[in-house]
This record gives sequence, structure tokens and C-alpha cells, in this order.
Amino acid sequence: MSAHPTLLKFLHPGWFTPVMGLAGLALAWHAATPVLGDWATGAALAIGALACAVLLAVLVASALRWHRHPEAVAEDLRHPVRHAFIAALPVSLLLVATWLQSMALAQPLAHALWWVGSLGQLTVTVWALGKWLAPTTAHAPDAQSLWNGVTPVLYIPVVGNVVAPLAGVGFEHAMWSAVHFGIGVFFWPVVFTLLVARRLAHGPIPPRLHPTWFISLAPAAVVGLSVLRFGWPPGVAAAVWGVGLFMLAWVGTQARRFFAQPFGLPFWAVSFPLAAFTALSFKLAAALALPVLHAVAPVLLALTSVIIVALALATVKGLRHGTLLAPEPVAPVVTAP
Repeated sequence: MSAHPTLLKFLHPGWFTPVMGLAGLALAWHAATPVLGDWATGAALAIGALACAVLLAVLVASALRWHRHPEAVAEDLRHPVRHAFIAALPVSLLLVATWLQSMALAQPLAHALWWVGSLGQLTVTVWALGKWLAPTTAHAPDAQSLWNGVTPVLYIPVVGNVVAPLAGVGFEHAMWSAVHFGIGVFFWPVVFTLLVARRLAHGPIPPRLHPTWFISLAPAAVVGLSVLRFGWPPGVAAAVWGVGLFMLAWVGTQARRFFAQPFGLPFWAVSFPLAAFTALSFKLAAALALPVLHAVAPVLLALTSVIIVALALATVKGLRHGTLLAPEPVAPVVTAP
């Protein structure tokens, strides 16, 4: 990650989403170990280490940005969409903690990261939802900002709480993990309803954010993983897996249109949801001994791995060519017909 001061100005919190994708892929490969053997564990170790390196690089670059461009950070906090990406940091910490726990590495560090991620996620959730109650002036430009901010990115600060149980249960914080889980499950249908209402009544989201529709798959996938982590009946996880399968098919039918535009950071929105759904497929296959899941899970793992490798290569290319750390294009105003 370049530390050039001008480039740092455009390093918004969305740059933590690659960490989420890489950590999710590492967990998916670890879930495949019973099927693919020890080499899957090796892949999980290598990919997770890369996720940690990217997390550290983005953290350092973000700290430099905070110091050199505080006005850019303040703008992110006010932005109707970018503010929600703030939650990608605590979610990344929770996922890295989960990876460390699953690999039996640096458990004290993993536990500390989990607590920082847990408290950070809860704080961001309260802060993000507080914007829904913030006063606005009728007919003023900010009066429509609430609908402008209703994009699938809202899943990260609101429903991202369901990530906490993945490691929290293993750290013997089942009750606190259940608190997170309850918040996330409660707001999952709320966010989904708002997204559909925004699409039908207020027009589509800007084209550059279209790939973020894939985040709709993440809640079902992570809820299913949490259900299994709590030790609840696998049939409940299977029901949630079915919701995830529908979301994947529903959004996937638009994939060609979503990704026909030039590459941008929002493309990474497909990474973590697919990785989480893949991990759930492997764990559910082991819990229910269903041959169809044993066949589907490796295919999903291969697909997810290829997609994330392609995203990583495109990101490196974009950084070299200067097309990513650049001012965002101004989205045209689209009204419903």
C-alpha cells in the first residue's frame, strides 16, 4: 500500500473489505480440511497470513491518513455510503481472530483482537443506526441522505454483529456472542426491507455500487455458521443455508451486468459472502452427511478462490495504474419511474 500523501487521501474505510474476503477464504479452506486433507490447512494458513498482512498495511496507511488528511476522514464519517464501511474494520478484526483461533495460533492475541472487534462492532452499530434518528430539515439536501445511504453496505455495520459468535463461543463468551447474534438477526430483515423499498420507491443504487448487492448473501451464510457454532440443530443451519442459496441465485442472475463496469473496490463485495457461504456448505455437509453438499462445497471453494485471486490481481493492477486511490466519480441522480 503506497504511503504517498495524495493517494492516502482517498484510502477510505472500504479498503478493509479485502481483509474480510481474504480472511473468509482462509476460513473456507480450513473448513475444507476434513474433505481435502492437510494441504487445505496449509492453504488456510497462507491465505490467513496474507489477510493479516493486508490488515496491518491498511491499518498503518489509515493511521497516516488520519494524521495527514483529517478532513478526508471527517468526510467519510459524514458520507451517506462510505460511513458504513467503518464497520469493515471491527469485522476484519473478528474474522482474523476467528482464523487465529481455528488455526490454534497466538490465542492471547486472537482473544484480544476479538474483544476489540466485538466492542468496536457494537459501537459502530449504535453510531450508524444513530444516523437514522439524526435531525434533518424538510426539503433540504440532507433530507434525502437517509435513502441515499440505504445500500447493501448497511449490512456491514448492522448485521455484521453475527460474525462475533464464530470465535466468541470458543473463547467462552457464548452469552455475549448471543447478544451480538440477536442484534444482527433482528436487523437483517430490517435492512433487507429498506433495500427493497429504496429500490422500488426511490430508484436503483449508483451503478458503481451494484456489486455490493452480493453482500445480501453474507447474513444468511454467517448466521448459519453461528448456528452451528452455538451447537444448535443443524436443520436450522440448513434452513438458513437455503436462504443463502436463494440470495446467491437471486443476485447472481445480475452478476454479468454488475461486473461489466470498470473494476473498482466495490467488486470486493462478492468475496466474503461467497467465502462464508462456502464455509457453511462444508460444515453443513459434515453435520448432515448430505452427498449433494459434499459435491457442491468443493465447487464453491474453487469458484470463490478463483474470484478472489482475480480480485487481488485486479487490485494490484489498479494500484499500479492509479485508478483505485482516486476521487470517486459523482453518481447521477436516478429517480424511480
